[in-house]
Amino acid sequence: MPGGHQRPGRACADALSGMLFPVDMEQTPNQRRWHSFRQVFTGVVGCAAYILAAKLSLRLATVHPSATPFWPPTGIAIAMLIVLGLRFWPVIFVGAFLVNFTTAGSFLTSLGIGTGNCLEAVFAAYLVRRFASGRHVFERTWDILRFALYAGILSTSVAATLGVTSLALGGFAPWRQYGILWRTWWLGDAAGALVFAPFLLLWSNNWRLKWSRKQIVEAAALLVTTLIVSEIVFGSMFHTHVRNDPWTFLVTPFLIWAAFRFGPREAASIVCVICGVAVMGTTHGYGPFARQSANNSLLLLQSFLSFKALLTLVFAAEVSERRHQEEQAKLLAVRDPLTGLANYRLLIERIADEIRRYSRNGKPFSVLLLDLDGLKKINDVHGHLVGSLAICRVAEVLHLSCRETDTAARYGGDEFALVLPESSAASAAHVAERISARLAADVEEPRLSVSIGDAEYPRDGATVEHLLSAADKALYERKRGGPGSLIPVS
Repeated sequence: MPGGHQRPGRACADALSGMLFPVDMEQTPNQRRWHSFRQVFTGVVGCAAYILAAKLSLRLATVHPSATPFWPPTGIAIAMLIVLGLRFWPVIFVGAFLVNFTTAGSFLTSLGIGTGNCLEAVFAAYLVRRFASGRHVFERTWDILRFALYAGILSTSVAATLGVTSLALGGFAPWRQYGILWRTWWLGDAAGALVFAPFLLLWSNNWRLKWSRKQIVEAAALLVTTLIVSEIVFGSMFHTHVRNDPWTFLVTPFLIWAAFRFGPREAASIVCVICGVAVMGTTHGYGPFARQSANNSLLLLQSFLSFKALLTLVFAAEVSERRHQEEQAKLLAVRDPLTGLANYRLLIERIADEIRRYSRNGKPFSVLLLDLDGLKKINDVHGHLVGSLAICRVAEVLHLSCRETDTAARYGGDEFALVLPESSAASAAHVAERISARLAADVEEPRLSVSIGDAEYPRDGATVEHLLSAADKALYERKRGGPGSLIPVS
């Protein structure tokens, strides 16, 4: 522009972008511009997704053009603010305003509805982020129940109240229909929050598929059979045979299958698949929820799906938590809780495995036993906390000195062990020398050293007990030579 002046519209846009999407001032100008562009682009995409979902949902409105029993935009808005932050609230407000302004009502009624939809998402996102673990809300049962309360009940009542009141005050809806409009609005938003927000949040947290080939086949079978059964229950397939029969229970095993065999993310996906088939079938008069009133049909369906989604997520969270606890228990059974090294039980198993391997390939292996010098003195002078840290320091050196095939273990209180597959005594001596050198180079106080003994299978013992006894004997022979004594390298 002449004179270097910036256009007022561009200046306002830059100011608004800086206010809504703050950037790190330590970044370079190019990095700040790219950050701002990325944030604005994300907001535009989110707004477009909200408007598209809203326009498709409003096609199902019957009692009023602005009140539909099926409203996925609520789930989109809540998930967006939980993941991206509350500063994206203008995206929701603009999307909701444009949807309603181009559907029915006036500027003021659209403003009121947009405000209600925006406050609904902000209210739900704030409470979930503050009191229900935020993005990780679906990992624990109590957080899921809190999400149902905050996002599915309380926040949706805000949007329903402001939206219906705006229409009534503007003369676009009769006051005598306030109750049915409010119920339709509230249940539609609640279903959107409970069905679609979990799907979006869970996939945004972890979108990578780490499935084995067997799991891929199982997932495909789950999806195909779910679609077939959903079509039988809610669609036109066999409609004349199952009409008005309570066949809805047939979808439950597939929800349990997804929750038990996969997890919350996949279970939420199956809920959405069932929801899509059920909504299309019900709107065409098929399925157990079909009634004379299309609005009542969808209200019944959305209530059913909301409860199914909530119970499925709770079940999936409980299964995942129990599986995690089982994995932790298995880990604690073979790992030392202080250092994370293998414990005595796993050490014995690994030595026994190497003995069996020797019977197949004839290659010897070695075992090192290490004793931390002066641990009692460290505890007496510096305290037991420093003593525990000293043990962890030795464990870290063992981690750095091991191959992937080696096994480092905590043998006892201040004793450690290393199992070195396909390693001779000479190779074990080099490993021992490397461990001692790394400890000597560690300048952290107190200074540490270890005494090390070795044993080679089958030269020094033909059983686990004899091998460990030989290594123990070598350890104490060298310990008498002074702290930090090394195995002589041949």
